Amino acid sequence: MKVLIAAASGAALFAVAAPVMAQDLSNTQIYGTLGYTHIFSDLENENSLDDLTDSDADLGAIQGRLGARFGQYFGVEGEAATGIKKAKVGAGTFSAKAELNHQVALYGVGFLPLSPNADLFARVGYGGQEIKAESQGISATADANSWNFGAGAQYFFDANNGIRGEYTRYNLDDDAGDVDTVSVSYVRRF
Repeated sequence: MKVLIAAASGAALFAVAAPVMAQDLSNTQIYGTLGYTHIFSDLENENSLDDLTDSDADLGAIQGRLGARFGQYFGVEGEAATGIKKAKVGAGTFSAKAELNHQVALYGVGFLPLSPNADLFARVGYGGQEIKAESQGISATADANSWNFGAGAQYFFDANNGIRGEYTRYNLDDDAGDVDTVSVSYVRRF
């Protein structure tokens, strides 16, 4: 079911981007990023769940993206991440270690060029994530899909190499809450 939802979301993004791509395919720029994403687990608005969460329950991930920019203003990108920083959750005699197994998403991106080497951007997309928790040899996984939106900036040091910073919010389906992320990445134009 998740694959079907992700595929439908991807098709919708491409349908919206198709008129733009048809006008300016000759000026398509392919790019990739690799960086660190910090995932904030602020649960204070989520049914008092933060009473069960250690104060340092944030997760960390290595995240990569592959994108295509069509002209100056529009693009699409896909991203994938895997966890590298675990978090302790629970209190008292019950505690577990939680970690991001994986996260994937597809986005439509709008760019605002500030100079030949600098851009602001905003993006919206749909994705899914899976978290794994382990305690005393027992493990469980939970997954969620989300509508994601965010904004950031990127700066290129030369024609191909740059740095990118951004904020993204995942609005989890089924009223499961929101997750905030901040990431810093190396960007490479191909």
